Amino acid sequence: MKVTYSVVIPVYNEKEVVRETHKRLKAVMDKTGEAYELIFVNDGSNDDTGSIVKDIIKADKNVKLIDFSRNFGHQVAISAGMDASSGDAVVVIDADLQDPPEVILEMIKKWKEGFDVVYGKRIKRKGETLFKRITAKLFYRILKKLTSVDIPVDTGDFRLIDKKVKDVFMRLTEKSRYVRGLISWVGFKQTAVEYVRDERFAGETKYPLKKMIKFAADGVTSFSYKPLKLATYLGFLFSFAGFAYLIAVIITRLFSDKVVEGWASIIAVNLFFNGIVLIILGIIGEYVGRIYEETKSRPLYIVREKIGFDAEDDTEAE
Repeated sequence: MKVTYSVVIPVYNEKEVVRETHKRLKAVMDKTGEAYELIFVNDGSNDDTGSIVKDIIKADKNVKLIDFSRNFGHQVAISAGMDASSGDAVVVIDADLQDPPEVILEMIKKWKEGFDVVYGKRIKRKGETLFKRITAKLFYRILKKLTSVDIPVDTGDFRLIDKKVKDVFMRLTEKSRYVRGLISWVGFKQTAVEYVRDERFAGETKYPLKKMIKFAADGVTSFSYKPLKLATYLGFLFSFAGFAYLIAVIITRLFSDKVVEGWASIIAVNLFFNGIVLIILGIIGEYVGRIYEETKSRPLYIVREKIGFDAEDDTEAE
């Protein structure tokens, strides 16, 4: 049977919500009147998420499962779902129901109007702290300034993409993946559907501050080398400032009776400059580390099992 829509749902420790996610997605996709598949990608959950999806599969032939051997990360899980998808259009949506599945119908309308990528744009974020809202808003705008790629602000991975876009995306081999940026990079005809982001249906966020910082670093380093340029500019600026200060000290010593004092302040300045140097080395280290990751020939992910797919697709690793 030819599949029109593939819905990719990465899940990690979502036992409280996965049944409701399936229920709402099924209700939405049944309204299309066209063939679809719901691909749950279990990203190494250590709760009963995988078992619950297996139970759902027994009752719904449209549901499929990709079960990772361990946790490989949200962006990799999305990539695995796209790898396995067979639809003419692929929808990516998280399992926490913050992105309302009902918006998919609006995305499908835009796709049928001729758009190749239809991304969800958040006009309001419910249930999130002021800190999270402010930092997210700043990140998207800073990233837009840093890169020449037109990455839309206030958007996540919730989107619909045409099969031809997916085929191009799957040829991109980055290990440190920033999916929304890569889809913007490939181009094609893109548009937005605005929506209000809901609170989580249940459970806790799987993106604490530490993961958010790493995710932001992946976004910046994947699409911009301007931080490296900034490091160079800072190096020149502080070198010039240090040289000017040295000349001022020499002139004061040779042509006046003043004693050059302020060793405490000199130590403070030294510590400041050393801090700048370490920050610059850290920025360079981020890029070098990503180069190191890209040179490895390890697979992007390893699959423990696939359920609901054709027998020939049940591979062990990708």
